[in-house]
Order: sequence, then structure tokens, then C-alpha cells
Amino acid sequence: MSVVTRFAPSPTGFMHIGGVRTALYAYLWARKNNGTFILRIEDTDKAREVEGSKQHIQDCLTWMGLEWDYGPKNPGEFGSVIQSERLEHFQKAARMLYEKGLAYPDPFTKEELDAMRTQAQAEKRPFLAREHRPEKTAEWDGKTALRFKQTKLERRSWDDAVRGELSAGPEALEDFIIMKADGYPTYNFAHIVDDGLMGVTHVFRADEFISSTPNYLALYEALEMKPPVFVTLPPILREDRIKKLGKRDGAKDLLEYRDEGYLPETMMNYLALIGWNPGTEQEVFTKDELLKAFEIEKIHVAGGAFDEVKLQWFNREHLLKLSPSEFWAKAKTFLTPDTVAKVEAEHKAEALLPVFRERISTLGELKIADEAGEYGYYFEAPTIGENVVPKGESTASTKPRLERVLALLEGVTGSWDAESIKAALWDYATEEGRGKVLWPMRMALSGRDKSPDPFVIAGIIGRDATKSRIKAALSYCATQ
Repeated sequence: MSVVTRFAPSPTGFMHIGGVRTALYAYLWARKNNGTFILRIEDTDKAREVEGSKQHIQDCLTWMGLEWDYGPKNPGEFGSVIQSERLEHFQKAARMLYEKGLAYPDPFTKEELDAMRTQAQAEKRPFLAREHRPEKTAEWDGKTALRFKQTKLERRSWDDAVRGELSAGPEALEDFIIMKADGYPTYNFAHIVDDGLMGVTHVFRADEFISSTPNYLALYEALEMKPPVFVTLPPILREDRIKKLGKRDGAKDLLEYRDEGYLPETMMNYLALIGWNPGTEQEVFTKDELLKAFEIEKIHVAGGAFDEVKLQWFNREHLLKLSPSEFWAKAKTFLTPDTVAKVEAEHKAEALLPVFRERISTLGELKIADEAGEYGYYFEAPTIGENVVPKGESTASTKPRLERVLALLEGVTGSWDAESIKAALWDYATEEGRGKVLWPMRMALSGRDKSPDPFVIAGIIGRDATKSRIKAALSYCATQ
């Protein structure tokens, strides 16, 4: 059997990470089995559709690296994957059910249905439309809502690839709407028709669809379609694990994480592990490693929490895996154009990359630091002021120490790098007091109390700039 999976979101404007994980699992299973992955757009609820969402969905999957075989711009033999462009298929299937006596036009108005639901609630019993079927089936003109007719009120059992054997009694069966009065199919009808026509073999889905499965099985049977393998995924929970993660709990659209400087490799790795575990100690996975390791049998039943602190840890790990050229290509998109131009004009990319990497978990932190001026001192000398003097010291005591630092630096005649500079100064700094020596040097070079150590800065800005900045600090001390 050739594996066919699909991701079938509705274009409602927000790509929740739960949906992204569903897409990821479906993608991994298809690719692992040399199968087919379909991106289908379920846009039959026009009232909820948000303009631009169809493209947004594609942008999300493209950023994640989840390439599809059939999608909005590359239809298959079955036609378009956009459901609003497939209405004839749903109408044909609905007409067939109607003619077989397995569907009937809904005879009630919304007000009548609401009244029946209210009465059932008052009597403390569930409302079931199947208990109010008309004695005689009316003609269906395609402009009236159509209900599926349950003909076998019996217990339904099925096997879920994650949950095992499940079942529900006849109380779960209902005459549900399959076609709306506007001519569009409902989700409960359209996804089953399309899964059958597109040959979907495995349906990766959220646990909220378990309760509807008995109705789905009855519909598969009526349509003479073989049900796919149901793969029910565990929920993604808040950090407190009390309830599912939602927008009100701080859940973000996928591309917000992109804009904050998370890597797609990070999101793929982390989301894969919320609900699945390979059974080993490995945590950091590449895409290829996930493809090799992923097995449906290792998907959990219990939900997993989404922890942004852990996400940041994964992102840092994946940032460290990037080659210097890969890191710089991504870093450039977050740094200011002015900083990028200076780095490249002075050929300092290679020297600065360790500095950029050292203190960040996301690329967005580069942007924050850059906009705050934290990298400016690599290109321009800072303004020297009273902050060059350590706490408890004076310009009179600081000046001779800076003179000694300058003299020791004059003795560095070979390679000019952080290691050589530290070797020249360390013994003196230790003997005199590191804070008394290295603080003035740091402030002379960067003007900031929070910066890489002065040996690193000196190594990057170069021999001449280092000496020039220390001399400027000496001039300041001499005039105070």
C-alpha cells in the first residue's frame, strides 16, 4: 500500500503550532514511506475565511521545509486541492446518498431546531435530530440543508494507531448535516469525500475528532469507502499542563516564531518531540534524522507541554550547528543594514561570528542588541568618560595602570588575537587586581560594562584601534 497523507487546514488566518505539528507528523510519515503528502485547503466555511490565509498556510509550510506533492498551485489527478473548487464532487456524493435513501432534506428552520434543543435541555436529555426525522422525504433541490441518515443504530468499533481499539454506542450516532443551504459541504462530509477521492491512507488528527468517529464510520460505509488509518495525536498543553495551549495562553502564529529569530529546524525538532519520542536519549535532531527515527508506534497518548524556555534551548543548539557562512547569511537579515555594511566592508564577519553566537538563543536577540548599539564599538571608538574609572578608584590610580597595559600591548609583536593579548596582560592584571586593570581597558575599548572581555574586543578591532582607544582613555585621565 502506497502511503498518502494530507494536511487540511481551514484558511482562518492563524497557524497554531498544534496544526503545524499535525502537518509535520503527516509529512514525516509520507516521506519515510516514500509516499505522497497533500496540502488541501478546506475553505467551505466562507464566513470564517480570512483573506490571505491560503497563502499564509503555504508560507508556513514552506518555511518549515514541509514540501508537498500536491497543493494549491499543483493539483493532482483528482483535481484541485481547494475544496471550494471541488463542489461538484460533494454535490455528486450527496446526491448519491439522497437517491439511496441515506440522506434527507432538513425540514426544520433554525428557530424550530433551537426550540427542540431548548426543550431537550429542559428535560435533561440530549437533542438528536434523528429522533425528529420527517415521515416522508421531500425532494432535495440542492438549496436546502441535507442530513445524513443513520440506518444502523449499533455500536461502532475502530482501531486507532495511537489509542488502540476504541468504540462508542448508538448514542453517539446522529443524523448530521452534510450539505448546507448555501451549497457548500460541511467539514464532516467534505473531508471524508476528499480523503476517499485523493486516496488518503493515514489521517493524522487532533483528539477532538474521536467523538465524531462513529458518525464518520457510518458515512464511509454509506459511501462505500474504506476508512483510512486514524492516527490521533495528543494535545499540546500549556506549561502548567492543565489545559490545551490556546491563543489566550500566549500561543503564537508559526511565522511569529520565524520573525523572532527561531530556525525552522528548531521548530521541526521541538514540535516533533511534543507527543513523540524515539525511545533514545537523543534530543537534537536534523530533518533527515527525524525522517529515519519517526514511527507512529512511538507517538504518545498523553499530551505534552509547550515550553518556550526549552524551545530557546533547542534554537541555540541548532544555531551552533550552523556553519559560519550559514550563520552569517541568517544573521544579516536581523542586523541593521548599517551594521551589515560595516562588518562586510571591514571583513570582520569571521571574527564577529563567535561574539554574535555566544550570547543569543534567537536571531531576534541580535536585532535587539544591535539596535541598542551593542556592536557599534567594533567599528567606532566609544566616548570616554568617568565610567573608565573603576568604583573606588580615581583617574590618578587608573592612569598608570592603563599606561602599563599599553606598554605590555606594545610587546605583542606576533599574532594579534585574544589569546596573545590575554597572555601579555593576565599576570599583571592578576597581580594588580583584575577589576582595576581590566575594567578601564574594557571601558576604553567598548564604553560598555556589559560586553565581551577586553581581550576579545581588542583582537577584533585590531592592534592600532586598541592602542588608539587606550591612549584616548589616558588623555581623559590626564585632564581630570
